[in-house]
Amino acid sequence: MQQQSRDLSNASEMVAPLITGIAVAAVAYAGRSGIRAWQAFKARPPTARIRRFYDGGFQPAMSRREAALILGVRESTPAEKVREAHRRVMVANHPDAGGSHYLASKINEAKDMMLRRNKGGSSAF
Repeated sequence: MQQQSRDLSNASEMVAPLITGIAVAAVAYAGRSGIRAWQAFKARPPTARIRRFYDGGFQPAMSRREAALILGVRESTPAEKVREAHRRVMVANHPDAGGSHYLASKINEAKDMMLRRNKGGSSAF
């Protein structure tokens, strides 16, 4: 009887290091997988969801192309989308929020150009 209990205690003493070793190996494997996933995430190319605003200088007379670049839309964008883009860019650059008066005037000029309300455009007068 004592022999059986001694064998059981020896078996339990051998199982604990085995379970500990398996747990350490599992943590190491999970850590390695996590590091590889993080490196793959950092190495991926930037996605198209990142929107950039026009960062070039301004031309003396604004063209429709430049107006579209300033607002971050295409030249063929409908009027409603132009208004949404104007609002979005203006919120980021409004003079009351620390933006430049010059940039605000260029943004407004771009909206007018895209909506075909530019000065001296198709007016008969």
